[in-house]
Amino acid sequence: MRRQVIMLLAIAMMLTACNKQKQQQTDLADNPFVHPSETYMNAPDFTKIKAEHFAPAFDEGMRQHNEEIAAIVDNAEAPTFTNTIEALERAGQVLQRTSAVFFALTSADTNDELRAIEEEYVPKLTAHSDEIMLNDKLFARIKTVYETGLEGLQPDQVRLTKQYYDNYVKAGANLSAEDKEKLKKLNGEEAELTAKFGNMLTDATNVPVFFTDKAQLDGLSDSELQEAADLAKEEGKEGQWAIRLVNTTQQPVMAKLNNRDTRKAILEASINRCNNGDKYDTQEIIKRLATLRAEKAQLLGFKTFADWTLQDALAKNGETARNFLDRLAKLYQPKAAEDAKMLEEFAQKSEGPDFKLEAYDWAYYAEKMRKEQYDIDETQLSEYFVLDNVLHDGVFYAANKLYGLTFEQRTDVSVYNPDVTVYDVKNEQGEVIALYYFDPYARPSKSGGAWMSNFVEQSTLLGNKPVIYNVCNNKKPAAGQPCLMTWDEVTTLFHEFGHALHGMLSTQTYPSISGTNVSRDFVEFPSQFNEHWASEPTVFANYAKHYKTGEQMPAELRDKMIAAGNFNQAYSIGENIAASLIDQCWHALAVGDKVDDVQAFEQEALTKYGMLNAQIPPRYRSPYFRHIWSNDYSAGYYSYLWSEAVDNEVYAWIEAHGGMTRENGQRLADILLSRGNSEDLMVLFEQFTGHKEVDIEPLLRFRGLR
Repeated sequence: MRRQVIMLLAIAMMLTACNKQKQQQTDLADNPFVHPSETYMNAPDFTKIKAEHFAPAFDEGMRQHNEEIAAIVDNAEAPTFTNTIEALERAGQVLQRTSAVFFALTSADTNDELRAIEEEYVPKLTAHSDEIMLNDKLFARIKTVYETGLEGLQPDQVRLTKQYYDNYVKAGANLSAEDKEKLKKLNGEEAELTAKFGNMLTDATNVPVFFTDKAQLDGLSDSELQEAADLAKEEGKEGQWAIRLVNTTQQPVMAKLNNRDTRKAILEASINRCNNGDKYDTQEIIKRLATLRAEKAQLLGFKTFADWTLQDALAKNGETARNFLDRLAKLYQPKAAEDAKMLEEFAQKSEGPDFKLEAYDWAYYAEKMRKEQYDIDETQLSEYFVLDNVLHDGVFYAANKLYGLTFEQRTDVSVYNPDVTVYDVKNEQGEVIALYYFDPYARPSKSGGAWMSNFVEQSTLLGNKPVIYNVCNNKKPAAGQPCLMTWDEVTTLFHEFGHALHGMLSTQTYPSISGTNVSRDFVEFPSQFNEHWASEPTVFANYAKHYKTGEQMPAELRDKMIAAGNFNQAYSIGENIAASLIDQCWHALAVGDKVDDVQAFEQEALTKYGMLNAQIPPRYRSPYFRHIWSNDYSAGYYSYLWSEAVDNEVYAWIEAHGGMTRENGQRLADILLSRGNSEDLMVLFEQFTGHKEVDIEPLLRFRGLR
């Protein structure tokens, strides 16, 4: 009898397993990632994508990827570029499709369901990556191709093979079996904590600052006051006013607020995010992340995480990055002291001789001083910067003049949010070379800041043209009203579109080395370079038109604005240097270096480099520094300034050779923007500029430090 029961139970379990497998197959049959619809340019079909599709698609994507890796490893033929390196480039398509859309949504239009999936699957995806990167048999094949199979290959194939070999070594392929297991545990915990950090910071930043008296917000316009009242009502505090924070330390609204206590309250709310001992406090997470990264670096043969992660960057190691920042800091400090003294003396004219300038006063009095010196009114300026005009008649126009590109809006391509618009990108021959999505407006479901990424990577091997998106956080206007931008928002749009151009103009065979798949201290070069065209006279005249009259901004006002833009440069570069040094110092920790107090550590790091300045705080402080704790810029935030040095040297070459011409744009595209990572980036830089090393002088001149 017992035996019969056991047999019946076994049959029942088998039937259950079969039914479950059939159900999974049925579910996957309708999964838009596993079985994608045939869409234009292989773009995601957002009419079919639901949150419930991601988990099974991730599972199936990893399963298929593992099968593809096994087929490569078990191939009886000797390792070659085609059956190993190129096969790896073809593998993992389901996982790639799923990840591209999922992480786009978790950044730009998330919800509780997606966040729960993120926290569950980021560690799983990390573990999956580790299994592949630490696969001994796979690495042996890659190593064989690298050591004996390069003869007769094309230069990009040699570059790709070297990149695979270096990446596997960097990821721990040469470790012992015991150390590989240690590394997997470190990576898994790090992935779990980075996802948790990002979600906690998003929640903390979405908590508004409330005010009970409208007089506290004196200086805001009627429409801004109404928005603040509406936000308070949405948050359950009708009759009050609320100001939502942006992701940086300084809050743009403080330039307008006449009440000093209000400015102080807003800055304190910003600086104390994730640092209050409440449910949003990230300090324990970041201390643990710093420790994990130091342990990981030591395991991989490096003293610090910065040295490990920067080995394939232009800087090569943390010391070079810190020396670069130290040099900038020393050049910046006299200018910062000069600007602070000037601004404090200006404020004392109205506030009295005992007035001491604080960080929450800087933007307010800088704006007043700018208005007095240059007669500039930001509200008046913004009336000439209509988002649609800036995009179509500025950003797209400049791309046409330099690269011959045109943009045609499509309404038959599905989007993930109604605010998103989509464009065909065509070359001079009328051929569609890319698809471009633009998502302009802030919303609670979106992370702060602005960025670019791909839904589809460019690759002639896979037959894919680039499908690219830009995300910004402009304030959405009331229905029927235009979106008016600040000058900073205008340059941000040009910046992010520079990243998009880097992807659009890519002409590479292999996806791993196409588009923006370059080192962190090079990837910001195309974006920062593109900012220059925002103020180029012919481009500016084409888009800077009054939202009511359509008249161009008067030349006198434009000249004042450009001059005013060079005003207060010390603050901008100072907050960036400080944030970059915080990043570097966290990731210069070695195993055994213990941090008990996050704030004390940060102050000590800034003091060491002469950058502890109460009047000019870092652009991001440690507890809310998304770039380095959850956005893959760990030990790499310096790259913005490093890339700016590259950008200004390239721009100096352009200026010396005729400026904004189609010929110069084509040369830039051919030598730099279309090449991805298919050749050594410093070789390409030398080919364009004639210089073997990056000259810092153009950056110093542009920033007013020379």
